[in-house]
Amino acid sequence: MVLLGYDVGSSSVKASIVRVDTGKCVASAFYPKQEAPIMAVRSGWAEQRPEDWWSYLKDATQDVLRESGVKADEIQAIGISYQMHGLVCVDKQQQVLRPSIIWCDSRAVPFGEKAFKDLGETRCLQHLLNSPGNFTASKLAWVRENEPELFAKIDKIMLPGDYIGMRLTGEAHTTVSGLSEGIFWDFAEQRPADFLLDYYGIDRSMLADICPTFGEQGRVSRAAAAELGLKAGTPVTYRAGDQPNNALSLNVFNPGEIASTAGTSGVVYGVLGTVNYDPKSRVNTFAHVNHTKDQTRLGVLLCINGTGILNSWVKHQMAPDISYKEMDRLAAGVPIGSEGLVILPFGNGAERMLENRETGCSIHGLNFNVHQRQHVARAAQEGIVCSFRYGMDIMKEMGMTISKIHAGHANMFFSSIFRETLAGMTGATIELYDTDGAAGAAKGAGIGCGIYKDHDEAFSSLEKLAVIEPDPKNADRYEEVYQRWKRVLDNLS
Repeated sequence: MVLLGYDVGSSSVKASIVRVDTGKCVASAFYPKQEAPIMAVRSGWAEQRPEDWWSYLKDATQDVLRESGVKADEIQAIGISYQMHGLVCVDKQQQVLRPSIIWCDSRAVPFGEKAFKDLGETRCLQHLLNSPGNFTASKLAWVRENEPELFAKIDKIMLPGDYIGMRLTGEAHTTVSGLSEGIFWDFAEQRPADFLLDYYGIDRSMLADICPTFGEQGRVSRAAAAELGLKAGTPVTYRAGDQPNNALSLNVFNPGEIASTAGTSGVVYGVLGTVNYDPKSRVNTFAHVNHTKDQTRLGVLLCINGTGILNSWVKHQMAPDISYKEMDRLAAGVPIGSEGLVILPFGNGAERMLENRETGCSIHGLNFNVHQRQHVARAAQEGIVCSFRYGMDIMKEMGMTISKIHAGHANMFFSSIFRETLAGMTGATIELYDTDGAAGAAKGAGIGCGIYKDHDEAFSSLEKLAVIEPDPKNADRYEEVYQRWKRVLDNLS
């Protein structure tokens, strides 16, 4: 028996097959092979076509089945992980009405800020645990204001994973965790946030029906089975946003546990057992995958938009002739602090932890007689880590203890410079595991269909690859780097 997991990201869609008996991933595939395009018609905008996600998913599914040799009838259940905060609008025929406004699009910031003031900051924080900010609800408000004819055609709005679930099953569903990440969920009333919907002029009927995070969410339709090469009737039993799912993949379920990723965006995600929020809404609080009415499990999410995308930009613009590994090797020859070069990595839209300011990416202290591309490569990674430290200090203000970070061996965590700098600058021990979002989603599906009795059984085979301890000899040097970086940021405020 096997489980199939999908991870629908903004760079690619990945499919993984996990064996139930060993818990090991036997095959993975992703599409497209180059980073998926993001449409930016205007500055601060970011859109993708949901139909492209489905096309990538078809290719990845066919590849992973071929590579693994698994037969469709061996797949016991399907799980979905997806890029958070996106907006998908469909009509009554379940046809997409416009490109998805994805997570890093900042056009809705003014709508969220106005709602925060008009509805009352205290009310929003006590009920939503966040400002409406730049989240899905505010993006839908932007559509209502700027595309009224299209808005009138909307039957359902969904998150990216809900769209994939609909394409798989023909049924439009979402979860409490999903509604909370879109800022549609009222934690005080334990139901959709009618007061916010009414303020934005959004009919509650536009929300998809709520299904459990773990449990049957529909079955693969005949049409989807024919397209994908799957068996009709295979149950979809789990879905979650990429960051709650990443925490699940690392077996992070309980208060005080921390997970991190550093892909296109960078994230630190910690679990709280009591309701709490940042008064300035610089970090965000959502329902974790195991949150229920009777058991509070909230994920505190620090997200930095400009992370791996900065490293990618440096690679493609300054080092197109070498690999990422070689670029890291060159950067490793530069001393800690990059000989005074400072980079602010905020070139991918408004940053939540900076109170939705869009400062842009900038380079400071550049000396033409000293600095070369290897300095830029190192300074970029140090700037990314400094932004992590900045946000983690906010989380500490909320009472969160961060002494250990669980992460998958992927993306920026492939880089020894990034790992060592993160450990050194935060004082946290980093534990790297052999897992990814698609494999985690597959195990989530196993929990959802009852193959695993609980998360401890599902992740008993999780393999620890490495432990990176902070180096006390370099603590002062890392602190100096951070304070220099912070002074540059403060001077831009």
